[in-house]
Amino acid sequence: MADTRTTGIPANVTQGSQTKGGIGESTLRPDGTLKVTGEFAYSSDMWHEDMLWGQILRSPVAHAEILSIDTGEALATPGVYAVLTHDDLPTDVKNYGLEIQDTPVLATGKVRHHGEPVALVAADHPETARRAAAKIKVEYRELPVITDEASATAPDAILVHENRDDHHIGHVPHPNIVHRQPIVRGDADAAARRADFVVKGEYTFGMQDQAFLGPESGLAVPSEDGGVDLYVATQWLHSDLKQIAPVLGLPEDKVRMTLAGVGGAFGGREDLSMQIHACLLALRTGKPVKIVYNRFESFFGHVHRHPAKLYYEHGATKDGKITHMKCRIVLDGGAYASASPAVVGNASSLSVGPYVIDDVDIEAIALYSNNPPCGAMRGFGAVQACFAYEAQMDKLADAVGMDRVAFRQLNAMEQGTIMPTGQPVDSPAPVAELLRRVKAMPLPPERQWESSEGSDVRALPGGLSNTTHGEGVVRGVGYAVGIKNVGFSEGFDDYSTAKVRMEVINGEAVATVHTAMAEVGQGGITVHAQIARTELGVAQVTIHPADTRVGSAGSTSASRQTYVTGGAVKNACELVRERVLEIGRRKLGTYHPAWATAELLLEGGKVVTDGGEVLADLVDVLEDEAVEIEEEWRHRPTVPFDLVTGQGNGHVQYSFAAHRAVVEVDTELGLVKVIELACAQDVGKALNPLSVIGQIQGGTLQGMGIAVMEEIVVDPKTAKVRNPSFTDYLLPTILDTPTIPVDVLELADEHAPYGLRGIGEAPTLSSTPAVLAAIRNATGLELNRTPVRPEHLTGTASA
Repeated sequence: MADTRTTGIPANVTQGSQTKGGIGESTLRPDGTLKVTGEFAYSSDMWHEDMLWGQILRSPVAHAEILSIDTGEALATPGVYAVLTHDDLPTDVKNYGLEIQDTPVLATGKVRHHGEPVALVAADHPETARRAAAKIKVEYRELPVITDEASATAPDAILVHENRDDHHIGHVPHPNIVHRQPIVRGDADAAARRADFVVKGEYTFGMQDQAFLGPESGLAVPSEDGGVDLYVATQWLHSDLKQIAPVLGLPEDKVRMTLAGVGGAFGGREDLSMQIHACLLALRTGKPVKIVYNRFESFFGHVHRHPAKLYYEHGATKDGKITHMKCRIVLDGGAYASASPAVVGNASSLSVGPYVIDDVDIEAIALYSNNPPCGAMRGFGAVQACFAYEAQMDKLADAVGMDRVAFRQLNAMEQGTIMPTGQPVDSPAPVAELLRRVKAMPLPPERQWESSEGSDVRALPGGLSNTTHGEGVVRGVGYAVGIKNVGFSEGFDDYSTAKVRMEVINGEAVATVHTAMAEVGQGGITVHAQIARTELGVAQVTIHPADTRVGSAGSTSASRQTYVTGGAVKNACELVRERVLEIGRRKLGTYHPAWATAELLLEGGKVVTDGGEVLADLVDVLEDEAVEIEEEWRHRPTVPFDLVTGQGNGHVQYSFAAHRAVVEVDTELGLVKVIELACAQDVGKALNPLSVIGQIQGGTLQGMGIAVMEEIVVDPKTAKVRNPSFTDYLLPTILDTPTIPVDVLELADEHAPYGLRGIGEAPTLSSTPAVLAAIRNATGLELNRTPVRPEHLTGTASA
């Protein structure tokens, strides 16, 4: 059950009207029923008359020169309309990328990772396209692979990118390092000499897949003006547009993009996948082209979470105060840059965690390698760091001889704390309170499988596999807390745009909200309607399909959309409201002096005074007029971190969550059952409490997955992916899902719309180390890697 408490909303934060379905209510998502009943139309369900199917031929090796490509047999296949290679690209712009344009549309000269796109086929049936792609003959000469830091930075290391010229090359020690971010504050060496206790740890974090519901898919339709209309599942329409148009040789206004139904994202749709390929085939054939990845191909078609090696040192005094921290974080970015520079910035700047540590020496780097490309995933660099620093907190508390939660509370940051980057935390940071709340939650009963109603094997480690009946099952409890930034950072011009229209239709005042926000399951379309109802006082709100015919909304990532696009919707609604009141004053204001003197509101389809007196009906005010305003909204600015000291106000906002994990472990079989993952989180303001709980529970489960089962396994000798399927890449199911009680705290951030705080990522951070801490508590093992496997618990493999 959620314990929702609102504390001290600042005076400048709008409380909203009393119109039903507004801010603070648990309004239901309009797409919810369709999704759970299987009726929702995803991008893979789209259809067009005379449509062709696209297929991508991918590299079977991770690093090789391309000696030749023979497409003749594929082109001769009946039903095939086009076969394209790198040589068929229409312009000199042949690469794309989020920040660094280093990713080829189709491989040329060499391939750099297993599954890299080499050629395209368009045919009248998907099986024909697949068979034709298999007939393309590519001759490779394999090259040595770069798979880790040692091979990437050796003096004689092969360069993954031979001719780098991006803006990071000047400050990295080796061309196979994408980006490096040090952060130095105080004197960590001197502080270490004052420490009574010093603990060190080396941690390994596995590569996690976003594992979204719907695979990559889209439909490109050529248009009569020589352009193309693309309907696609993505996270960032305008970023896609800026990368697609130059490759096609078209102005941006001739590449019209519309968001299709998205089956989850979690960062995996920030980068392009099939977008350019579908457009190329459509423009070449003059026919609509649909591309849908199967699940096997999807594992190669999007970036993953960066695997990492993390090296930490902490010190503390006898009374439990942390003296210093040193850390080095090595993230494997794979073959192409994607979001690696930003992930490095997050990992380094948040590597201390939500603690007060004045003396730090931090370094984070991302590698180029021949492993699968890695980029954005929920938590974005902070997840890997949290796993390590929370394990360190347990070690340090044990060394000092303090309770692990009390130790964290003693060193917890609060509002006013200075981050290691020198940035003051200027909004609530209730770290100690979140820990207190999560610890105070009742613990689940012991030995639940021995209920009065009889044995329930589902409550045991191994579940329905019926492998244990409780013999050798040990319970463990663990705690963790994390800090995550909200919004894009380091000087990025992070803004959003909203167009709001208000008019009378069929005798009712209604509003339409139009943004380019990608609804990927986070519930943004519900919140936008709530904002419009609150600010405009109307019951009926239509959410226009997201497309590029309105200004950019940025990416649906970094927990930013409710903050930034919600802020844009709120801002546009306020301007529309003022325009409507101006119309009312012009038309009706002479009938009542309050039109000129009172604070007027729109509520329930009426114009009312701040005292509740009704002045007019909105239908009478608008009549045959319509008000439409498109407006951008920006949060306060950030700056890049200094490349030597790491100092700078790089982040907009911080979010915090704490978890308590309860696990039961069969120490003989190496099986783990997560019984409960209790969470306490500050959300600033719960705009939709039901959606807030859903986001927290979803993020919690995703963090649990990387703790105990999820990992993309890459062969260290060949850099090939070993488990590209949900048969071998394990995901938590409903049978693995623990009880997830949530305690929601609402401490408003006066800088944010409605005082809200981004929420979607923070619970992903602390759930992983909480589960590991609980398993350590149960077994006494060190367990310094994710995910924990059975062999790590039974002594048959190194932990």
